[in-house]
Amino acid sequence: MFRIDRRLFEHFDMVLMLLIFLICTMAFFNLYSASFPPKGYGMPPYIRQGYFFLMGFAAFVFIVSFDYQELHSWNYPFYVLTILLLLFAFVAGHEAGGAQRWINLGFFKLQPSEPAKLMLVVTLASYYSRKEINDGYAIKDLVMPIVLTGIPFVLILLEPDLGTALMLGIIFVSMTVFVKLRMSTYLIMGSLGIGAILFAWESLLKPYQKQRIATFLNPEQDPMGHGYQVLQSKIAVGSGGRFGKGYMEGTQGHLHFLPERHTDFAFSVWGEEWGFAGSVIFIGIYFLLLLWGLYVAMYAKDRFGVLLAYGVVMLIFWQAVINLFMVMGFLPVVGIPLPLVSYGGSSLLTTMLGLGLLMNVRMRRFPNSMGRGE
Repeated sequence: MFRIDRRLFEHFDMVLMLLIFLICTMAFFNLYSASFPPKGYGMPPYIRQGYFFLMGFAAFVFIVSFDYQELHSWNYPFYVLTILLLLFAFVAGHEAGGAQRWINLGFFKLQPSEPAKLMLVVTLASYYSRKEINDGYAIKDLVMPIVLTGIPFVLILLEPDLGTALMLGIIFVSMTVFVKLRMSTYLIMGSLGIGAILFAWESLLKPYQKQRIATFLNPEQDPMGHGYQVLQSKIAVGSGGRFGKGYMEGTQGHLHFLPERHTDFAFSVWGEEWGFAGSVIFIGIYFLLLLWGLYVAMYAKDRFGVLLAYGVVMLIFWQAVINLFMVMGFLPVVGIPLPLVSYGGSSLLTTMLGLGLLMNVRMRRFPNSMGRGE
């Protein structure tokens, strides 16, 4: 299973690798600035994240070492394992900030909801590639994908982690719309979606989650409370001007006005220090990576590869869009990290595994040179 065909190296995608390297390098220097000066106790976040980067590249190499077609066989065992990890985190996991969503492994705290997002991509890609319907999927054909999405969705929502749960829903919609649906299916799914939103607002959302939405609509109403993060983030990004204040010269971050500056609001630090020009360059490289991912999906050798690459791109794209809109005040604060940039081991490792799958699909795009991992 893990023997590598030497001919694969002929198809190694240097463009994809270069884009990943550039983003990771910018992210590391940004994290160093965001977490400087380090606290007098514990390991500084940038050093810990450095270890996570090394682990992430090891995971990247591991995932490209076998044929992605093997995931058809391992898909459901991995799915069950992820569900068991979510159950364990919910029942006996590490609690912080009123949420119970981590498993303490000693060297770092695993957040199972992060790999659950990638596992859903693999699961849906496997299902839709196995069951192709020429005249379009009817709603009855989507019962299994809905169940497969609904189980981790509910477990993550109960942690509670609304942002990650919503990401599962977004992944399901993105990948389901990508395959061919009947018009009646669109109408039914749209109606169910509207009904689910109304039900969630009345019965599922907790008061603090409703408060976040109210703060998004009017952050100035509570400038020293729930609206503080959004206002400080907008000030940081806006104060960068055209060319920024300079590396490690940002006042909002280094004077501690900006909370969570190394996690959810990492891009605010970048915007303040590098300004509009630096932000355009960063976002340009970031979304060039995503466009290249769609290029990989276009030229995949089979339907499973297409769906797998597309799903990974959508996973990164929607998290990036939500996070960027969040730090600029265009969306409520829902705790969605910026992949590869925000501090966090589980998120980083999951993203690197996803990019490894993208490289895997790219390297095996030629059927005549790809034997089943031989």
